[in-house]
Amino acid sequence: MGQNRIEKIAERFAIGLPKNYKVRSGDFLTIQPAHVMTHDNTGAVIPKFKSIGATKIYNPAQPVYGLDHDVQNEEPENLAKYAKIEAFAKEHGIVFHPAKMGIVHQLMLENGFVQPGSFVVGSDSHSNIYGAVGALGTPVVRTDAAAIWATGRTWWQVPEIVKVNLEGRLRPGVTGKDVIIALIGYFNKDEVLNGAIEFDGDGLASLSMDQRMTISNMTTEWGALVGLIPYDETTRAFFVMRAEEMKKRGIVNPRLTPEIIRRFEAENPQPDPDAFYAKEFTFDLGSVTPHVAGPNEVKKITPLSEISGQKVKIHKAYLLSCVNGRLEDMAEAARVLKGGKVHPEVKLYVAAASAFVQSEAQRLGYWDILMKAGAIALPTGCGPCIGLGEGLLEPGEVAVSATNRNFKGRMGSPEAFAYLASPAVVAASAMAGIIAAPESMAPAGLRGAVKINAPQAQVKERIEIRDGFPGFIEGELLLVPKDNLNTDGIYGKDFTYKDNLTPEEMGRAAMLNYDPEFQNIVEVGDLLVGGWNFGSGSSREQAATALKYRGIQMVIAGSYSQTYKRNAFNNGFIVVECPELVTELREKYCDMKALTIRTSMKARIDFESSEISVDGKKYSISPLREVAQELVALGGFEAVLRQRLGLA
Repeated sequence: MGQNRIEKIAERFAIGLPKNYKVRSGDFLTIQPAHVMTHDNTGAVIPKFKSIGATKIYNPAQPVYGLDHDVQNEEPENLAKYAKIEAFAKEHGIVFHPAKMGIVHQLMLENGFVQPGSFVVGSDSHSNIYGAVGALGTPVVRTDAAAIWATGRTWWQVPEIVKVNLEGRLRPGVTGKDVIIALIGYFNKDEVLNGAIEFDGDGLASLSMDQRMTISNMTTEWGALVGLIPYDETTRAFFVMRAEEMKKRGIVNPRLTPEIIRRFEAENPQPDPDAFYAKEFTFDLGSVTPHVAGPNEVKKITPLSEISGQKVKIHKAYLLSCVNGRLEDMAEAARVLKGGKVHPEVKLYVAAASAFVQSEAQRLGYWDILMKAGAIALPTGCGPCIGLGEGLLEPGEVAVSATNRNFKGRMGSPEAFAYLASPAVVAASAMAGIIAAPESMAPAGLRGAVKINAPQAQVKERIEIRDGFPGFIEGELLLVPKDNLNTDGIYGKDFTYKDNLTPEEMGRAAMLNYDPEFQNIVEVGDLLVGGWNFGSGSSREQAATALKYRGIQMVIAGSYSQTYKRNAFNNGFIVVECPELVTELREKYCDMKALTIRTSMKARIDFESSEISVDGKKYSISPLREVAQELVALGGFEAVLRQRLGLA
């Protein structure tokens, strides 16, 4: 079986692989990414970096810092935080982008830190955007960022990989934002949750680079961890344009020389003819018409032709963010607003994704059109998209926004209502005072399909077990059948912020929000069996450690929130996926209404053969090789880091 693009890029940036080893989905890898991006949260990563005993940045060219979240905040405390980040960057020779230069995702792309075929991570959930230029871009948590600063590497499990074939061409007046909103709303049953997307198909050729960035960016809201669009002539033209622009401004950028750009094509990874994808989607771009998502829910979509007839009154409109603050977005909004005025009862807020975008919008006259129409300019940065600074939603207000998230309370009051739409729709709505269409377009009816491929047959092999990692685990299966069991259910907020609890006390708090009877049912040594997307919700680490402290040996689930899985292994706690076993147990106990079920069934997990044995039947699991074993054997990621730094 051949490899797909994502597996090939991951292999290129993996270190310590056995000779001739071919990376596959499910593998745990030690990754040395080309770059790691942090923004305002750099201030939180610095103490984590110091807490593991690190004093020196492993490779100062690897981290990239920028300030973009709270840039309107001129309070002394925030300015002091920003000054500390800048001082740390200067001390260690790290690239630093000060406030109001732009959203760091945009700067990473504009300035060549992200290149086709590279592996770039960011301590931000929208790091998927790097896939727009053919890179493997994915989010990491702050501990990972600190680890990369200190050692140059972190660990990563290759997700399930799916292919999305985009076919046909967009109709005039339809944008990349309409495409991704339509994809999220049409395939809305968690089909790509915690997966890695490879886009393909003849429709890609018709998508501009700005549209690709929008689509890759919002694969995050679709539930994916990667949104890779392969390198092609559009990608090459983007980097040539950026190199020429920098040369024109007298900027020498060693990351975007003609030689490097020529190398992109030679090093562009192609999928093998027999590459495996867990799912394959097809989606007709010609069937897409403008859609609006919301209110307060990304997956709930409505054709613009339908919602515009409802005359939904709005109070605020937003043209900004890392998803739609680029030059094409400004051009679209200016086209709609030219000669018009923002409705007197509406405030339209505009912020460019970068200083370069704003200067180009000014040069081309787009900015002037927006300002003359009555738009309110904000500094380049995240601002209202994440509920910071001027222009937040008040109780009862309704907004239409060209941003990427509209969760309740994200952009202001939880009693407000936010819809997501394209820049053209935002501009038309700002003028009309209601959600409105810039031009009429009859809905065509979205057309798409998904094919689920049978799992690859695993090649039987004996996995070498390192010292300190168990060759097998035995225990009784304790079934918790709920899907999407979130971290608040596993470890409630009443305990999350109590830092003085002992491990024993934390263990006794486990699962109380989910099932008050859990603590009376569970026994030390149990093997907990969960449903799908186990550990969704917040990033609290205690949701993993509390189960460990209660004496549960490991968790077996249909699937996990990726953050939960990282937190588990980062704390030396084993979690594995076995959909077949979970399905059979839930069918067997489907008539029981209990939230926690003692099955009285004994299981043996053999890590050498990567199998679970229950009542004489064997179930396969993904192998746990050296990377995962090291995390467990040493007691977690911080212990691994201390050993690498010679501090253990």
